[in-house]
Parts: sequence; structure tokens; C-alpha cells
Amino acid sequence: MAIEMEQDLVLKIKKIVTDELPLSKLSDEELRSEIEVIVDEQTRGQYMGVSARVNLVEQVYSSIRGFGLLDSIISDDSITEVMINGPENVFIEKNGKLKKLDATFESQRRLEDIIQRIVGLAGREVNQANPICDTRLPDGSRVNVVLPPIALCGPTLTIRKFSKTPMTIEKLIQYGSITEEIAEKLELLVKAKYNIFISGGTGSGKTTFLNALSNFIPKDERVITIEDSAELQITGVENLVSLETRNANTSGEGQITIRDLIKSSLRMRPERIVVGEVRGGEALDMLQAMNTGHDGSLSTGHANSTEDMLSRLETMVLQGASGLPLEAIRHQIGSAIDIIIHLSRLRDKSRKTMEITEVVGYKDGEILLNPLYVFEEDERSTLERVSGSLVRTANPLQNDFKLRISGIKTKI
Repeated sequence: MAIEMEQDLVLKIKKIVTDELPLSKLSDEELRSEIEVIVDEQTRGQYMGVSARVNLVEQVYSSIRGFGLLDSIISDDSITEVMINGPENVFIEKNGKLKKLDATFESQRRLEDIIQRIVGLAGREVNQANPICDTRLPDGSRVNVVLPPIALCGPTLTIRKFSKTPMTIEKLIQYGSITEEIAEKLELLVKAKYNIFISGGTGSGKTTFLNALSNFIPKDERVITIEDSAELQITGVENLVSLETRNANTSGEGQITIRDLIKSSLRMRPERIVVGEVRGGEALDMLQAMNTGHDGSLSTGHANSTEDMLSRLETMVLQGASGLPLEAIRHQIGSAIDIIIHLSRLRDKSRKTMEITEVVGYKDGEILLNPLYVFEEDERSTLERVSGSLVRTANPLQNDFKLRISGIKTKI
């Protein structure tokens, strides 16, 4: 069946359902059964496969009780990102490549209704007075909403799909992001409570890597996770507290920021603090936490290189305390962060670990770096495909104090 015919049939059946059935009195299962009966009546006499019939029922049902077109997209595990620029422009990322879908939303009003339903599920608000919102779907997928008049092309919805199976180091090894030997070294660093910061550009896999790394945390420790939208999937840790920020309400009150949550977490006897992403003034609070006995902290940040991450951290700290001298900030960064892992999305759309660098400290106005592993392309690399691996440099790990007090004798 052609897409246009299918969409017309969905609209026709939806109208029959909404006109003839007492929707407020029907449970989800009863509504689905009624839709199946009406679909059978409306398609009698024309050939339609079982899967096409089931798909038609799902489309009608989701247009009334679900997220409409979004339901079929979200249920497709091969789709990693959804970008909706108004009701008629729907893009998806599949296998690392962007593609525009032929399907559209019935109207701008319908898209706005779906957005309000998504935002409402997480207890958030978005409207003309508050047109930007970060939230998540019930399955944990990250959602960003921008409404008109800010978004000129209509309601804009961006969804970063949430993996149903937690990312593990084994999968990162399988994908070629790191090797088994490096994974073992990273496990030792996490267990020895090194403060590790993961940097990278948009879509480079920072949260994915953080999720995999966080599963090296010993299962008997108390872990506090702090995120804008809860995404981390830490398994096996019983003493786990997950905290999530909250936007201000329509009166401009009730906002809870990452800074607030970091400060609160310090009074919760944490053994590990995991901050999903550092974007602003909360960098200062995170660094102070790392410098005041809360070792083993993990976090991520946007940057194009390890050096760029350090300068961005300086800028972020200044957002939180504009009067601090740069020397004090660099000293704070140099003593707080032990390891920076930099990720990149390369020209063939693959995600690779580009560098694992030790932050040695601060001297003569500069933060000292000691690269331990660096990604090098090999002779099999082409313009279309990147081939290479992380190569160990000749530099030994200089700050091995935490390894020694943890009783770990293996050299990194």
C-alpha cells in the first residue's frame, strides 16, 4: 500500500474511532480491540498482509493514545537519533547516516500535542513563555524541545535514542573503540579511584563511554549520579542514587540545577559522584568535590581535543566564579582531574577513542599533560574508511600513588 493511501486510511479510521467510541471510558486494551474491529471492516475486500494490518492498528492507536508517528520510529532499534523540524520534516539517523522520512505529522497542532504529552510525562513544562525544554522519554531517551516563535520552522523535537541494553566495555572492544588491554588498564584506574573526565564532540559517544566505564565501579560502593536527563544505566550497584535537574515553572520558580545537585550530593556520603555532563558553572563545584576527598569521580564535557577541554573547563569555572584568577583555576583543574579520555566521530562516521592522557599537575602557568595512548591511523585507512588503533606512548604513568594505596601493582 502506498504511503499516501495508508495515511489517508489511518486518518479515516481515526475519525471513525474518535466519533463513534467513548474514548474516556475505554482502557488501552479495549481501545486497541475496537480499532482492530474497525480496521477489519474498513479493509474488507482488499488484500492486506498480517504485518500491514498490525501496523495500521498501531498507527491509529498511537495517533490517539501514543506518540503517533514517533511510536514506530522509537520502536525501531536501528534508529539512533530523531530530528523533527516542524510537522513535515522528519529526519532519522540510522547506521551513522542521516535520512529524511516520507512520513509526516498530520498537522502542527498534532505535533505540539505529542510534545506536550512527552514533556508532561517527565513532569516538565514547555510553552511560549518557556519555549526550550530538555527532558526524556519513559524509556530514558534524551529529548530536546524548541517551540515557536523561537523555532521558525515549527515545533522542533530532537531525540537521542536510549539503548535498551546497557553499554559495556566488552561492546566498546567489539566496536573497535578500545582494545582489551586498554580496557583492563581503565578498569584498574576506575577501581583505584582516579578522577576521569571524558571529552569529545557532539555524537562522539561520551555518555555511552561513561556508561561503560561506570560499570567498573565496585558494586559495594555508594554512587550518586547527577544528570540533566537521566540516561546512565549503572547495573549491579545497590547503593545507587540518581539525581536529575528540574526546570523552573511558568512563574520562574523551582529550578534545580546541576550545581544544586552537586552541592547536595556532598552531604549524602558519596563514595563516587558521576556527573553526566558539565556545561557551565557547575564545573567549579565538581572540581572542588574532586579536590576535597571525593576521588573516583567521572564526568563528560564537549570539546574538540584534550587541550580544548582544559580551556573549556577554565571558561566554565569562570561562569561559576568570575572573580577567580586564572592561575587558581588551572591549579584546581591540574590537581582535581587525573585522566582525560578524548573521543571523536571520524570522517567515516565511526566513533573512536583518540587519546588517553594523564593530567600531571600545574607548573609555570600551564596544566601539564602526559599522553599515555594516542590513536594512529594505519596503511589500511582511506578517505571513506578509518583504520587504526590506540598506540601506547613511551610515557609512563607519573601519578601512580592511587594505584599503590589501592594495592594494585600492575603498571599502566
